[in-house]
Amino acid sequence: MSLSKTLLLLSVGCLSGRIAQATVRLPKLVGDNMVLQRDAKLPIWGWADAGETVTVTFRGKSYTAKPGGSEGKWTVMLPATPSGGPYDMTIKGSNTLQIKNILIGDVWLASGQSNMEMPVKDQPGGYSAVRNADQEVAGANFPQIHFLDVKNTVASKPQRDIESTGWQVCSPQTVAEFSAVAYFFGRDLYQRYHVPIGLISSTWGGTEVESWTSAEALKVLPDFRSRIAAMQQEKRDINQIQTDYINSLKAWQNSPAGKDHGRLPDSKSWADPDFNAQDWKTMNVPGLWEQQPELSTFDGVVWFRKEVTLPAANAGKPLQLALGQIDDNDSTWFNGVLVGTTSGYSEKRRYTVPATLVKEGRNVVAVRVVDNGGGGGLWGLTADFQLIAGAGSTPVPLAGAWQYKPAYDPASVPKTPFPKGLPNNPTVLYNGMIAPLIPYALKGFIWYQGESNSDRAYQYRTLFPTMIKDWRTRWEQGDLPFLFVQLANYQHDQPQPAEYEWAELREAQAMTLSLPKTGMATTIDIGSPDDIHPLNKQDVGKRLALAAQKVAYGDTKIVASGPTFKSMQVQGKQVRLTFDNVGGGLILKDKSGDYLKGFAIAGADHKFVWAKGELQGNTLVLSSDQVPAPTAVRYDWSNNPFPNLYNKEGLPAYPFRTDQWPGLTVSKK
Repeated sequence: MSLSKTLLLLSVGCLSGRIAQATVRLPKLVGDNMVLQRDAKLPIWGWADAGETVTVTFRGKSYTAKPGGSEGKWTVMLPATPSGGPYDMTIKGSNTLQIKNILIGDVWLASGQSNMEMPVKDQPGGYSAVRNADQEVAGANFPQIHFLDVKNTVASKPQRDIESTGWQVCSPQTVAEFSAVAYFFGRDLYQRYHVPIGLISSTWGGTEVESWTSAEALKVLPDFRSRIAAMQQEKRDINQIQTDYINSLKAWQNSPAGKDHGRLPDSKSWADPDFNAQDWKTMNVPGLWEQQPELSTFDGVVWFRKEVTLPAANAGKPLQLALGQIDDNDSTWFNGVLVGTTSGYSEKRRYTVPATLVKEGRNVVAVRVVDNGGGGGLWGLTADFQLIAGAGSTPVPLAGAWQYKPAYDPASVPKTPFPKGLPNNPTVLYNGMIAPLIPYALKGFIWYQGESNSDRAYQYRTLFPTMIKDWRTRWEQGDLPFLFVQLANYQHDQPQPAEYEWAELREAQAMTLSLPKTGMATTIDIGSPDDIHPLNKQDVGKRLALAAQKVAYGDTKIVASGPTFKSMQVQGKQVRLTFDNVGGGLILKDKSGDYLKGFAIAGADHKFVWAKGELQGNTLVLSSDQVPAPTAVRYDWSNNPFPNLYNKEGLPAYPFRTDQWPGLTVSKK
């Protein structure tokens, strides 16, 4: 090749590289089918080479910008525009981009943990389907509702763009995988106001509120100051830290110390009914193994065994083996033969035991459990652990003491840098999944989270409002409406009034209503004590939409919530309660029996007992023969409350307590 030709090729290559770098690039938010916020200034941004002129043409007018900063970011501000569309947009620099099917309407950002993440239709290995999922999917013909899903991303520093496949038009072909709460919320608003609705879903199951909050907001809080400082001093990105840990874990797994001793090739399997497990410890099932001191921070493999004595009537007949839920994955043997495997912590295990394996007398169930993070073990309801011989037969209970042993020495396992999981580090989800959305113009936020912070309810009183104020500050759109879901009923209660973490977390959520332009959807009547992911997401969306009508759309006549406690007056042996938000009037769902379900009363001894009572108009009068001088009242103060008090609009009263006595708390903070 001649020197001149070589120089020509080099110059062309350099020019091609410069042109490729100079092309206008857009964030995932800006693309076909996007919805822009009506009646608000509209920032549109992207990246290009410094000095390049970028022209945005929209609705017959053009706007120009110059890239700036080290990243070459450019921004144009479109004027406030009324609802309408569809429109096209042209963005031109050294290249030309065409964006089609743009609508102008109301844009809502939906965020939180699994109950906001839960899709309309169940996905393989994922959540269950919402109520009436097939009908909901089939009827999802709303071309004026568009949505965008942000893929799970963690980052040590704020990112400039999200991971996403872009905006989708709502249809039976697209709605199944989208957030059910967000969809039902948006659908209700669209059917009421008939303006286009844009829904952005940025969610991650099992995550804590501090993960969704910026470092700048967290570092002023004493509980997080040192953690944020340590994160900011760390030179490695959080994903690199995780990669380094995974590499060390793989090296350990390939070493003798990392082998599963329960299935070594030269040793008897721990699933073998003849294996001698006399030296194994025991724990009660159902329950997570973190309750055992030596496994309090252990993620990995633990074997479980239980001996079951069966009568002669069961011998030679098939059985159903029910093992509740197992966190995360399991392999299960009956008398040394594998009878089933399942992946997923929320899936209930039920395996068929062939008749040939069932013997009179001693039988052995062995379960190998793999936990990838967080809680681990056999958990769920006691009634879900049993052997079932057939219709009409008495099940053999399997709950209670099980033998267990880790597959290897827990002390030999490389220590995880993230004991609560990668996404449960302060600010990492804000950096990866919220910061890149700023400054896209919004109508407001909807939020469903709190389960993962339920053991720190008093801290949540500060954390949750901090996050709300943080997001509002960064969007620079004033006090954007922020609507959230109060935790649904879940888990089982004690027979007498007691202290509960979930009750304390609900209280912390209700206290957040002191912030301007906030609204709360109470869901204590549509959950399930046995399922942390209740299937009735339609009413969750509907109640959020009611809050939106009042807070975001200014409908002062709408009854947007159930009754809220207003005042308490002690009158001798009785307590008289008044309420706000009574709507058309108060009603009680259950007035039968001696006691008024959900209500407890206490005197100066701070001991709560169930109360008697009645409605007198819109006033509730309570008393108890055991409390001659009442001083405090609680309503639905439990994990799984009985929603008794409603307004005639069908909305349940907020749980509340009138006492603030020191020492009555179960939360760690």
